[in-house]
Amino acid sequence: MSAFYREKVLSVRHWTDTLFSFRATRDSGFRFQNGQFAMIGLEVDGRPLMRAYSMASANHEEELEFFSIKVQDGPLTSRLQKIREGDVILVGRKATGTLVADNLLPGDRLLLLSTGTGLAPFASLIKDPDVYERFESIVLVHGCRQVSELAYGEQLVERLRDDELFGALLSEKLVYYPTVTREPFRNRGRITDLITSRQLFNDIGQTPLDIAGDRIMMCGSPAMLEELRVMFEGQGFVEGNSGEPGHFVIEKAFVER
Repeated sequence: MSAFYREKVLSVRHWTDTLFSFRATRDSGFRFQNGQFAMIGLEVDGRPLMRAYSMASANHEEELEFFSIKVQDGPLTSRLQKIREGDVILVGRKATGTLVADNLLPGDRLLLLSTGTGLAPFASLIKDPDVYERFESIVLVHGCRQVSELAYGEQLVERLRDDELFGALLSEKLVYYPTVTREPFRNRGRITDLITSRQLFNDIGQTPLDIAGDRIMMCGSPAMLEELRVMFEGQGFVEGNSGEPGHFVIEKAFVER
């Protein structure tokens, strides 16, 4: 049996000159938990060229969706960004990753902190009914440099608000907080600063960070992840994993590609 599923690209959308998303078929045997990633890629010169990508689609959806950066000299993304409808991608048979709800201790509020394409696993998680069962409030924070880079997340949340199943859940429990660092926008600043200054919580009308009830998932730039980890651990938060749940979890599988 091959180590990969061969899936057909169904659609591609270019959001900016550095961001694109695409949907592909999903083999009925491919199983994953919302928030996990798989190795995906292309066959190049007869060999698989693979990188880790979070599924942006939920595990109950019939198609797979991925959200990607474009790295012009990246071994994979320089090629992947040129895919078209009908092309074939490779998808690894095993999904894994730390951004699953079972890796967190029970809590009241879930903070999903992302930058750039680190939004992808949270696109999957906010389509998971179980997450809404576990938490009273879910705060999705997406940080980008420019306003145009927020478009994928904005349209995702807008679509879900209009969805028959998720619309009511979102209106009751989900707070979406996009922020940028390099252009004028209603929310400005780096995620770390917005939490430290309490600006984030003031803007959404909620209580500041509290270890008793807050649980956190993070995905994005390595610098942001390290800064937040140090900050949270300094306040007594403990990192969780599949062996022992904690107050926060980080996805470390991604690098510029």
